[in-house]
Amino acid sequence: MSVVLKAAARAKEGDEPAAPGGGATAPGSHGGAAAAATGDGVAAVVAGIVRDVRQRGDAAVRELSARFDRWAPESFRLTEEQIVACLAQVDEQALADLRWCQEQVRAFALAQRATLGDLEVETQPGVRLGHRHVPIERVGAYVPGGRYPMLASAAMSIVTAKAAGVDHVIACTPPLDGAPPAITVAAMHVAGADEILVLGGVQAIAAMAVGTETVAKVDFLAGPGNSYVAEAKRQLFGEVGIDLFAGPTEILVIADDGADPEIVAADLLGQAEHGPTSPAVLISTSERVARATLAEIDRQLETLPTADVAGPAWRDFGAVHVVGGDEEAAALADDYAYEHVEILTADPRWYLERLRNYGALFLGEGTTVAYGDKAIGTNHVLPTAGAARYTGGLWVGKYLKTVTYQECDPEASVRIGEICARQCRQERFEGHARSCDVRVRKYADALTGARQP
Repeated sequence: MSVVLKAAARAKEGDEPAAPGGGATAPGSHGGAAAAATGDGVAAVVAGIVRDVRQRGDAAVRELSARFDRWAPESFRLTEEQIVACLAQVDEQALADLRWCQEQVRAFALAQRATLGDLEVETQPGVRLGHRHVPIERVGAYVPGGRYPMLASAAMSIVTAKAAGVDHVIACTPPLDGAPPAITVAAMHVAGADEILVLGGVQAIAAMAVGTETVAKVDFLAGPGNSYVAEAKRQLFGEVGIDLFAGPTEILVIADDGADPEIVAADLLGQAEHGPTSPAVLISTSERVARATLAEIDRQLETLPTADVAGPAWRDFGAVHVVGGDEEAAALADDYAYEHVEILTADPRWYLERLRNYGALFLGEGTTVAYGDKAIGTNHVLPTAGAARYTGGLWVGKYLKTVTYQECDPEASVRIGEICARQCRQERFEGHARSCDVRVRKYADALTGARQP
């Protein structure tokens, strides 16, 4: 039986548009002079920007960037010299850390790719069916600006695309204080981006999706952003593929009586600081640990530099449940279907075998969501808002198209054609049936002639 020690003060539905990744809530990457809109207002603003970029191309992109980001360089695309200049501004330790973190992502993505073999099988004599995993040709990767530089986003979108075999990756990021953000440019370059554009917000998403005079259209968009960027991806889905529809970051921790309340509290607040609508939930089989965690959260908020964000998120969207055992905890966690689920129990792998609905699972005290966000190698672009019930997150397979093929020899075509023609006529598709009949006649006659002495 579940006891709720703390309930969320607000429901996620109907709140102001979230800012995944900590970005601002205006259509430009930082906000500029635009006022934040909500609900249908976001959709209308985004639709107008996309329409403008579609109709006027580069001219619209330049005007929008000047309006929202006060940024209108001669070219948004960085030259090799400009990229080198950005790299020179980043200290060696930061570059070394970038390379190390990206190598973890690359190693895991390549290992995942190695599990995806092509297939060919003879399903009956003379019939060969198969599939191949074909990389997408052109990908647009968006690396947001705003409250914090999202360096890890470059690794998650660009490194993974390259591991999948994507030919060409265009990477966009907004300017910072009227200049290219050196550390973010470095992250995109080290990750393997083929082109880097200092361009943010909906105008960047639209330019990559529909194409302009100087920005070639991509086939797929990846990367997080504010509510306007997320809405732009939603509206353009179908014209291009996208990684997923992202909402506020979520964390759920399952803790037993042996869990350390200090660690539980730190992990909950570590995700709550993403934004003021980021939910954080504790499910515990121990009332003692649950109450100690509540007290520890209050203590840690007193010194947390991001308490202005994490505090409201915890107040409005935090929840604590005390349950009767592991089975009840697992069932409740699956109902939440959260993006990140941490297991701080004596037997974390028990949950690995039982949980079904989550974006990423963190087993035991030795790991934490922050590792997954930044450094350990699994991808941090994950389903939110209950989408973990039906999909996983971004991974090397998202950049691959699994396409099938078939091949028949004449004798097999006769066998299949006779059956298929009858099935087509049951469905009243005479044209389909005749495409079968012509093969049956041609190959049956040839086979009969071949068999005659």
